[in-house]
Formats: sequence, structure tokens, C-alpha cells
Amino acid sequence: MRAVGRWYKEVQTLLLLVALAVAVGLWIGSVWAALSLVLAWRLVVYLWQLRRVLSWIDQPEAEPPEGSGVWGMMLDQMYAIQRHNRDARSRLQHTVDYLRDSFRSLRDGAILIDQNGNIQWSNQSAERLLGLRYPQDKGQALLSLVRYPEFSTYLLDGDYQQPRVFATPGYPQRHFQVEVSSFGVGDRLILVRDVTRMVQIEQTRQDFIGNVSHELRTPLTVISGYLDTILDNDANIPLNLRKPLQQMSQQAERMENLVRDLLWLSKIEAAEGKRIDQETVCLGSLLTELAEELKTAYPTRDIERLTTSDAKVQGDYRELYSAISNLVVNAIKYSPEGTPVVVSYGADEQGVLTLSVKDAGLGIAEEHLPRLTERFYRVDESRSFAGGGTGLGLAIVKHVAASHNAVLSIHSELGKGSEFSLKFPEVSAATGAEANVA
Repeated sequence: MRAVGRWYKEVQTLLLLVALAVAVGLWIGSVWAALSLVLAWRLVVYLWQLRRVLSWIDQPEAEPPEGSGVWGMMLDQMYAIQRHNRDARSRLQHTVDYLRDSFRSLRDGAILIDQNGNIQWSNQSAERLLGLRYPQDKGQALLSLVRYPEFSTYLLDGDYQQPRVFATPGYPQRHFQVEVSSFGVGDRLILVRDVTRMVQIEQTRQDFIGNVSHELRTPLTVISGYLDTILDNDANIPLNLRKPLQQMSQQAERMENLVRDLLWLSKIEAAEGKRIDQETVCLGSLLTELAEELKTAYPTRDIERLTTSDAKVQGDYRELYSAISNLVVNAIKYSPEGTPVVVSYGADEQGVLTLSVKDAGLGIAEEHLPRLTERFYRVDESRSFAGGGTGLGLAIVKHVAASHNAVLSIHSELGKGSEFSLKFPEVSAATGAEANVA
């Protein structure tokens, strides 16, 4: 309303000048001359004010010119907007500088690239890790400066849900973990971390477990062999030695199972992400074979199979057999006699190919679920030892799932049982249905 009032005031002033010009024109006998003189004077004033405003716009850092009337109001508003923008720009620049200082202090390499993959900014750690130099490399294509095939593949794929670890060629070999975040219109923030030490420690751990397990295998075989030979001659064993020898044999067998699982887990870990030769596995046939084997080992237990798909998956038959066998055996061990273990295979409600093993056991408390796949983690020590488990079964399942791009999910409720599911990427499918009890 203020601006409209100013406009009305300017109109009133102009009409007053026109009236005065008409009066003067009538007095001197030339109305058009007087009007022309007044309008020319207003035009000169308008052009002079316009020139001052345009000169100030060319030099916005200078103070705005003085003005009256509408011109004064316009200049005041423009100056207020200019100061607001200047303050906003200053705050934004301060934020950018703060973020850059934060990224600059990171030990991880930080790189900003645009939608074309050209470097916009990088910190000093990126120079130390990848050899980038800022600002010399600004505007250069990142992939032309960092020529690691795995890094290029990851950046070009566009799937940044999970970070990627890759090894550099040559010696000494280094391992980098790369994580990419997209923002804006195709811009990306790349964080690079040197994880060489972590990879070396993990490799040392795997080698240690594998070597120790391998070295334990031979003496355990000898011990078990002698114990079996002694126990076979039951009549010659003194009564006071029978129970200790039987316990020794049981513990030696348990130790052999543990060593076997450790060796198998080490083999799966070593092959994870490196497997080249894969086969197409029919999980329906695998379940049939597994059910026949477990029927011999657990003749009093029912394993109910429900297969609603003939879809196949790509992977390693032995690894898949081991993982599914661990799930089914666990279900048998931790569910009461007289209750079946249900093994189902087919597409779930979302159409994802799923293999699930469901029991009616005691169930698992929610706080234990996130740690179930850790090595040697036990929900109940007494129950686990009584069942003869090694504590490695679900760890094996987790690694087999990861190496087959499958997802392991666990649902359990105390007093109602548990369900373990493997969700697979599908290779080929044909629908069918069969249900039977083994």
C-alpha cells in the first residue's frame, strides 16, 4: 500500500505541474509552449535519475545515490535487497569455507565431481592417496587421472548403495574403500579411505584360522583313531576308564567337527567375490537330496518340503548345500520332537525367489538376532553344547549368502519358533507345485 500511495503522490505532483503549466501558458498566451517546457524538464530529471541508478548498478559496492519520491523509494528497496543478498552470500560462503576446511582436515580423500565426472574440488588426502592436485586438476576428468579399473567400473555403474573396496596394481599393493554420494544435478561426493591395514589384518586372521585348523586336523584324526580302536575292544577296558574314554571320543569328534567347519568357512571366505566358474543349481533337487540324507541321520523327525517353483540359481552347489543343511539341522536340533521342520522354496509375496526354513522351537529373543551370524555366538551356552553345535553354522550361511548375492533374513518369536530365509536373485524359472514329507 505504501508503494501505491507513492505512485498516487507522483501522479498528483505531475497533474499539479501540468495545471501550473496551463495557467502560466494562458497568462503568457502559449499553453503548448508551457506544457512542453514542463514535460521536457520532467524528462531531463527522469533521465538524470535513471543514469545515476544505472551507474550504481554497474558499481554495486558503492553507496546508492540519493533520490526523492518514487526514485528514492526504489533506491531504498534495491539497496535493502542488495544488502540482504550480500549477507546471504557471505553466510553461504562462510558455510562453504567451513565445509571445505572440514573436508580438508579429513584423513580420507574427498573429491567433488560434476555430472560430467570433472573434478570441482579435492582435499590434500586425495593428493596423498590418489595423486590428485587441487586447484591444478580442477575441471579435469577424474577417470583420466585415476586409472584403476575397479574404481572406474564402480563410478560408472551408478549403484552406490554399498561402498566398494579395490586393490591397486603393482607393489606394494594398497587397498582403498570408495564411497560415493550423489547430490544436486548429477554432482557426486567421493570419499576414499586407505583400508590396506584392515585388509591385511583380515587376511592374516583368515590365514591363521585356516593354518591352525589344518594343523589340528592330523593330530585329531590320530587321537580319534586310537580312541575308536580302544573303544572297539570294550571288553578289555576297565570299568573306571570307559566313561572317560567315551567322553574323550565325544569331545574329539566335536573338535573334528569344529575344525571341519573352520576349514570350510575359511575356504568360503577366501573364494568370496573371486568365484569365476559357477553352475546353475536347481534348489528343488538339492532339497530332495538333503531330505534323503537327513532322513537317515534323523529318522524320527519330519521334514516337510513345499516347493512352488522350479527356478534355478547361479552359484556353487556344495556351498549352497552346506548353507541350507546348516539351517535345516539347526531347526531340527532346536525344535521339539513331534513337530515338523518346514522347508519352503518359491516366490514370496513380493515375487522374490525365497528359500525358508521354519521350526516350532523355543524361538530367539529379539536382542540376539543381530549377532546370530557371528562366529561362536551362542544364545544359550548349555543348549548349544548339548546339541553338539560348533557355533559356526550361521556364519557359514551368512558368507554363502553373500557370495551368491542372496540376503539372509531371520524372524523369530519366543515360544513360537523361528524362520530363516534366503532371498536369491533368479536365473530361470518355471512354476509348479509339490508338497511332501520326508
